Amino acid sequence: MNELFYNVAVWLDSQELSTRLHESYYMYNWIESTHVLTLMLCLGMLFLIDLRMVGAAFTNIPASTLARRLNLPMLVGFSVMVITGVTLFYAVPVRNTQSLWMRIKLILLLAAAVNALLFHRNMLNATGDWDTQARAPDKLRLGATLSLVFWVSIVICGRLIAYDWFDCEYTQPGIMQTLSGCVPGQTQF
Repeated sequence: MNELFYNVAVWLDSQELSTRLHESYYMYNWIESTHVLTLMLCLGMLFLIDLRMVGAAFTNIPASTLARRLNLPMLVGFSVMVITGVTLFYAVPVRNTQSLWMRIKLILLLAAAVNALLFHRNMLNATGDWDTQARAPDKLRLGATLSLVFWVSIVICGRLIAYDWFDCEYTQPGIMQTLSGCVPGQTQF
């Protein structure tokens, strides 16, 4: 599987736009800055909603009102964040494919997406006057707490991608080579 990912990454890396993005003096930095700024917008709104659900903030505002008001900026931030994240991956595909932190981040993103789907389902199915209570029902509080944990972990992993502790060019134990996506006989770009 690692060899397949590596070969696709090498092919992406050979595309002219990928090379231009990576070698651009300004463009890569602008895209990365936009990614971080929209991450702050998206997660800022999401954290406010999650903190309301766990009863840690804005307990005097109905949860649905807060979510409705913050949903649009959160989704705009999320959309731009995804576009810039994919573009950043495309600019340096081999290094990102062979990054243990990127792999952990992608797994956490998948877990956060599943959690969000379950959270929304539970929110729609919730009964009673929970919307105006200081704390949401247990399932919603659990979903909000998991959301906070997943997204904090995603941000940490995203930051750690810049470090080369587990790069394939270094000798690592066999399991770390596999987890990092290293392919025997291939070098990292």
